[in-house]
Parts: sequence; structure tokens; C-alpha cells
Amino acid sequence: MKYIEIDEELYRHIASKTERIGESASEILRRLLGLDVEKVAMVQPAQISQPGLDKEVAQSQQVASLDADTLIDKAALAQQKGAVGRFLFTLEAIYKATPNQFDQVLQIQGRDRLYFATSKESLLKASKSANPKEIGNSGFWVTTNNNTAKKRTILSEVLGQFGVQEKQIESIIGHI
Repeated sequence: MKYIEIDEELYRHIASKTERIGESASEILRRLLGLDVEKVAMVQPAQISQPGLDKEVAQSQQVASLDADTLIDKAALAQQKGAVGRFLFTLEAIYKATPNQFDQVLQIQGRDRLYFATSKESLLKASKSANPKEIGNSGFWVTTNNNTAKKRTILSEVLGQFGVQEKQIESIIGHI
């Protein structure tokens, strides 16, 4: 497996073409380029070369794998008001566990929809009906006017980006 460095705009474009949770960038690109989409065993390298970045910066950008069993206080989650409250509570718990890496949620977008931003204004500019809410005191904002199924899908993508196991993801989104 080879690794390449791509700019943020290109990454967002590739990510926006995702058709299913867990689809790799290689699978997306193969599909978009009309190549055979075959399941290739993803081998994690011991170290990924990151030209132009010193070792400390590279280490700070590595995504920590979260353990959802210790991440979410299920009793506190159950006390949240409605799907929006539980959605925000879960996102805030993820932020608190990974504040230095949380900005990767900005990459999660719909085809023509912005779900996360660093300001309320950005979300309102993208959609007048976004109903943006701040995720705790994180400085990150999320669109909350999606239906519950879409909130679950968004949350699944967030949890997947942070390495949460599929079984744990299903357990968490079942509470939304």
C-alpha cells in the first residue's frame, strides 16, 4: 500500500463522494475512476512518512482510537433532552477526549451540505435552516436540523474517524 499527501480541498472532495460508512479513499477513487472496486486488505504501516512535518507535529496529528465504553456516560446521555441534546452531548464527549484532533470533523460533509464549522455564521451561510449549535465550549458548531437518522449517520462517521469499533458505534447511535 502506498501513501500520498493531498491538500484539504481534494480530501474533502473525495470524502464527499463516500457512499457507505467505512468506504476507504482507495475504494472511492477506484469507483470514481471507473476501476474495479475490490476489497484490498488495509495494512497499517508502522510509520507514515509526512514530508515537511517535524516529528512532534506529525505525532500531534495522529488520530487516537477512542474506547466508546469509557467515552460516553450512558446515564448522563439518557438524561439529555431529545435527539439534539443526545447528539450534542456525544459530540462534546468526543471533543473532550480528543480536543487536538477534533477538527477532523470538519471533513464530514454532505454532497451539498455543511455539517460542521468553526462558526455559527459559516453554517448559516451554507444553509439558512441549519439551526447551528455549539458543541459544548469547543468552538466547533454543528448543524442540528437534520432528522434523527441523519444525526445517527453523521455521528457514525465521526466515531468511525476516531477509530471506534463498529459494534460500539451501533450501541452509541442507538441511544440518539
